[in-house]
Amino acid sequence: MRPQLVLMAAEACGGKTDVAMPAAVAVEMVHAYSLVHDDLPAMDDDDLRRGRPTCHKVFGEAVAILVGDALLARAFEILATEVRPAERAAQCCAVLGRAAGATALVGGQAADLAGELVGRNVPPLEQLEAVHRRKTAALIVASLELGGIVAGATERQLDVLRSYGAKVGLAFQITDDLLDVNGSQNAVGKRVAKDAERGKLTFPQRLGVDESRRRAAALVREACGIMESLGPAAEPLQALARFVASRSR
Repeated sequence: MRPQLVLMAAEACGGKTDVAMPAAVAVEMVHAYSLVHDDLPAMDDDDLRRGRPTCHKVFGEAVAILVGDALLARAFEILATEVRPAERAAQCCAVLGRAAGATALVGGQAADLAGELVGRNVPPLEQLEAVHRRKTAALIVASLELGGIVAGATERQLDVLRSYGAKVGLAFQITDDLLDVNGSQNAVGKRVAKDAERGKLTFPQRLGVDESRRRAAALVREACGIMESLGPAAEPLQALARFVASRSR
């Protein structure tokens, strides 16, 4: 989904997908690295991803760590060498670096792990949302920003993309939590019901299943409304937002 967001955002801002492709590839490399590391025993300890055994299960933990390291480094190499002009490449590197770093993805994962350690001592909803704005939504927002940057978007267009991405990112995480409760392992492609087993803090746990669904649907409506200002070119992004709340995997 994240590389698709890069391409759709570029088109919504008047750019071409071939120009945006290096940024799309870089985003997916960062996403793939985060999944490989997230599945490690010291993190979420998963043995299934996208319907296949996780990297460390097949190749061992050391190789899995190195795979993630290599993907992360290669992502920035691609941005630096394939995005033109150089000013846009530098801007893309800054956006993706911030989204992948301590204040966003990595920091969100650390906060998520800390939340698990407190067990039944569930934090307020605002704290749960704050974790996932960093762990999940930040890379989704960055994907949209990258698409806008390579297309030469205005600051107003970038602000629209960021606002849309923040809402879609949170809706995506709520849906992910719901799939862990009600999803099929074959459809989802990873082990389900593991959040409850580990006492992990989730939206269904905090809000209940029905209210979580309503919250995700409301976020999608808000995201679609935000994109109206970009006109017909933004319709694919509105369709993708609607898909996020109805997905089965």
